[in-house]
Formats: sequence, structure tokens, C-alpha cells
Amino acid sequence: MQFVPFNSRDKAHKSIFGSTAAGEILRLSVCMPRSFSCSAVTLLLRKDGGEYTKKPLYWCSHQGDVEYWDISFSFEEEGLYFYRFSYETPFGTGNIFLKSGGCGEFSPSGKEWQQTVYKKGFETPDCFKGGIMYQIFPDRFYFSGEKKKNVPADRILHTDFSDIPFYKPDKNGKILNNDYFGGDFRGITEKLPYIKSLGVTVIYLNPVFEAHSNHRYNTADYKNTDPLLGTKEELEELVKKAEEYSIKIILDGVFSHTGSDSVYFNREKRYGDGGAYNDPHSPYREWYNFKDDGTYDCWWGIDTLPETDEENDGFIDFIMGENGVTNSMLDIGVAGFRLDVADELPDKFLDALYSSLKKRNPNSFVLGEVWEDASNKISHGNRRKYLLGGQLDSVMNYPFSVAILSFMRYGVAESFMESIVTICENYPKPVLDCLMNHLGTHDTARILSRLASPELETKPRDIQASHKLSQEEYSHAKTLLKTATVLQYTLPGFPSVYYGDEAGMTGGSDPFNRAFFPWGNEDKELTEWFIKLGKIRLSHPAFKTGEFVPFSAMLSCVAYKRVSESGSVFVIANRNPHEIDYYLPDGFKNKKELITGAYSSDFIKIPPFGAAILTDIECNIY
Repeated sequence: MQFVPFNSRDKAHKSIFGSTAAGEILRLSVCMPRSFSCSAVTLLLRKDGGEYTKKPLYWCSHQGDVEYWDISFSFEEEGLYFYRFSYETPFGTGNIFLKSGGCGEFSPSGKEWQQTVYKKGFETPDCFKGGIMYQIFPDRFYFSGEKKKNVPADRILHTDFSDIPFYKPDKNGKILNNDYFGGDFRGITEKLPYIKSLGVTVIYLNPVFEAHSNHRYNTADYKNTDPLLGTKEELEELVKKAEEYSIKIILDGVFSHTGSDSVYFNREKRYGDGGAYNDPHSPYREWYNFKDDGTYDCWWGIDTLPETDEENDGFIDFIMGENGVTNSMLDIGVAGFRLDVADELPDKFLDALYSSLKKRNPNSFVLGEVWEDASNKISHGNRRKYLLGGQLDSVMNYPFSVAILSFMRYGVAESFMESIVTICENYPKPVLDCLMNHLGTHDTARILSRLASPELETKPRDIQASHKLSQEEYSHAKTLLKTATVLQYTLPGFPSVYYGDEAGMTGGSDPFNRAFFPWGNEDKELTEWFIKLGKIRLSHPAFKTGEFVPFSAMLSCVAYKRVSESGSVFVIANRNPHEIDYYLPDGFKNKKELITGAYSSDFIKIPPFGAAILTDIECNIY
């Protein structure tokens, strides 16, 4: 067995697993073979972008052929830090670098360990921990039947809810996204009992502000809700009614760009002769970056999405000033915002928005769209500080999503566990407890289709439009989804269900993942599965803030614990196409299995592509 001088995931080597708060005392312990005759061990520590600081470790003790060298210290300011060790012997000097899985090795070069240090006192809203999120694409969820008012004439309304959303370009080669199904605020309000039955505690609504597309990521007027969805008063009614069901609502905040067809830019002159595009003296002109030739910066080169200058003081005040957009939403009871393309919002904007929201409501929630590890993300040449306290409470947890999907497709247990533990190690605990753990969103193909046809998203749109899962494909994908959701519902953070996934909806990438909810044609068995998982999750305290403890990851099977002061759970997921006998650790023998309600013995049988959740406390969900 290879000698391991340091392991950042072993509390014998590192007193605190993962991130630390500024000012918190941290002890590091390095093991050295006595045969090295080591005379010194040094910690080489640098803040991101800075120079190394050398800190000597002190000889502590020895046991057999091993010597122990220790150091205790604290980080005085938040930031991202990196470290390694050097040592001196009569034979020369050497280094200890990170090899893999938190373990170090004696090597002349290699990777360094990361240490995330967040602001002292940084907390995230307790009311968002331990719950379940439900993401709704508002136009596609439920139509109340109420006649819409002030709807622009250039919108096309489907009369058949089973229609495939429009996807073909017009004669000019543009996809207009101008077809609608009529889902509205009142429709969501009517369906709150159904949403509550899933155990939902938070609803995340895709954009609701006036915009001239069905996705509404091209905001036309932040001061008004879209007329097809309903009035601001109807949104407020939805928020208040949801609160009666103990459900909070967060909105999509799209601030990195507006629509060209908007009050502010008004290239299409829908709003008269004013606007930044037409009038150099417009109060909105400074929100955008115009070039000498009349062109302008736009999001990802799309000319209908002019980029905003998010560091412009006027724009910042408009969005988050005393009477700004975000505060007006908090005032009607909205609980927070999911920030679209958060990695394209500069620090100045994020700092100001977080401060403004927390001042208005300390329990407001700020969720960022970040597709990578948000602890060390580099965007536009800068290392971002999203998770250090003062910018975001949480992020969309794409690393977990990728890990779960990959495990269910290929069964590589070791890779799955490494991905999960890495995020747990890199993210501050307050963030970890309220991560948005999704398997599908408006930006991905439907999870059932991704499990059944991994290549579907890469196919031409005509093929995606006509693609249907066979009964065999659907059945297998559903089996995989059930186990995937066990992982999703039991890992740190809270699960987020994309509307209709619980009903068996399938489809490729945008717009095929945005069809109308199949009311009356749901997969009832699958819906009941989500209801059961919701009950399990809400019934056990370990799912709120419990520590994640990996137990095993091999032979296409993973197992881990969630441990809290009030009780623990043990989760097993079997990706094998055959049944396995899993021998249980002490504390979980002869305990209730929550999915079936049966009791285990010394071992438990896990079905093919199946899972189990055991608890060491009485948990009544039946």
C-alpha cells in the first residue's frame, strides 16, 4: 500500500473537512516515515493570485515507523487558498502534492489542495434547507381558462395542448418563439394542492416579466408582468396563496441583457420613438454599449438580446434601488431570485444585489446559474467569489446533476463518489445545505429522454421533434429515473423537479423540453413515486443539514450516510442489472427501509437498477 503523508478528507490529517470560515482554527497534520530522518516540514500557502507564505509544522509525536508533524492556524480573511507541503531530510528536500481523492504523495510536482474560506458569520436562509423545489415554465404548466387582456397581436396561441412547440425557422431563418399555450398565474394557483402533494416547499418560476417571446429571457418591461401570464396582482395572489401552503416562490432574474424589443432598447419601435437604440439622449442609452458604427454589444452575438452594462450606476439603481425591480417583487412576497447567467454578472452588480435583497428581507434567497464548480470558477478572466459570502446563497448544482446522470448511464461508482465529495469539500457548508440539485431544467433535454437516448440532444431538430421512446426504452428509463431521484433527494442540498418530469414527460432540447404539462395523461406510477420520495425527504432531519459521509463506491454500487444529531440515514444505489445483497454497517441492521416500509436484517437485497434508504430512527411516512 502506498504511504499517504496527508489526506484532506481524513480528520486525522485535517481537523475540519472542507471549507472553513475566516478566523476558524484549522489543524493540519502530516505523516512522515521515520526512515526519512525529516528535520523540517513546511506548509506552503498562497491566496489565489498571491505569493506563498511559509508556515513551519511542529514535530508532534511518533508511532512505530511514522512521525507526526502538526500546525494550527486560521485564515484571517475570506478567499480561495491553495497549499502544499515541503520537507527537509539529510538527503535533500522534497514536496508533497495532491494526487487524487484528497490524498497526497511525495512528488517533485503536481496539484495543490484547495481551501475555500468564507466570511465569518455567513449564513444562508434556514427556510430553504431540507425542502423540495419545483421549477415551472409558466406558459406551459396550466391554463386557468381566464380570457387574457392586452395581449399583443403577433402572438400565436395553440388550441391543442398536445402540440409540439414551434421549432422551425421562418422565411428569414429566425426562430421567433412566438407560440404560446396560455399557462398563467391563476393556473398555477389552481394547481397548488397538486404541487403541495409532491412535498414542494419552493416554486421557481422561469421569467414572468413582459417579453416578446414564450421563454421571456428577452425582457421588454421589468415593471410589468407578461399579459398572457396575468397581472402583477394575480402574481401577488399566487404568492400569497402559495404561502398558505407553506410554499415560497422565487423568480428568474434576467439582468445581463434585455430584449431589443423592449421599453429600454426599442429597436423594433413597439414602444414609440424612444429607447436607447433610437435616441442618443434616452435615459436608457448608458445601459448599453454602442459602437461608432451603430452596432452594439449583445449576448452571445444574438442581436435581439443587447447586453446591459451591469456596472452602470443607473442600471443598478433601476434593478435594485429602493423602488427598483427586485425590491418591488420582495414587497409582494416573492422570496428571492434565480440569477440567469450569474457568471456574466460582475462582482459590483452581485455585491449590490445581494446587499439590497438582504437589507429588504434577510431571509431572501439568491440563487445563481453556474454550470461548473462555483467555488473556483473563472469568468471573463477573473476568479469569482460567489460562495465566499455576500454574493450568492446557492447555485444550480450541475456537478451533482452530471455525476448522477453519468452514474445511471454507465455505473462508474468511483467517479460518482469523487464528484460528490469534491463539491462537498469545496463548497461552504451554508451553501451546500441549499444547493439546487436538478436532473432536468428548461436548458436540458427531459431527464427520461436523456437516460434513454444519451445522444438525442445532438441530433437535428427534425429528428428530436419526431423522436418517441419505445415502451421498452421508456420503462427502462423510468427505472433508472427512480434510482436517480433517490440520489437527488438524499444528497446535500434540495432536489429540484422540472415540471412534468414527475408525470413522465419526454423530449429533446429546447423547445421540445418545454411542452405543455400532460394533464389527464400523467404517468400515475411515476407521480406516486415522487410523492413518496417527498414524504421520505420531509420526514427525516438528516436531509436538512446532515453531514454527508461516503461509505462505499465500487462494482456499480454506491452507499453513503447523512448524519445529523437527530438521526441518520443510509442510502444505497445499485446500478447493476442484477440484484445484490448489501451487508449493512452497524446502526442500520434490522432497521426500516423507507421506500418499501420493510425491515432489513444484517443485509438488504437491492433490486436491479434499484435503491434503498434506511434510517436509524422511527420515521412514519405510511
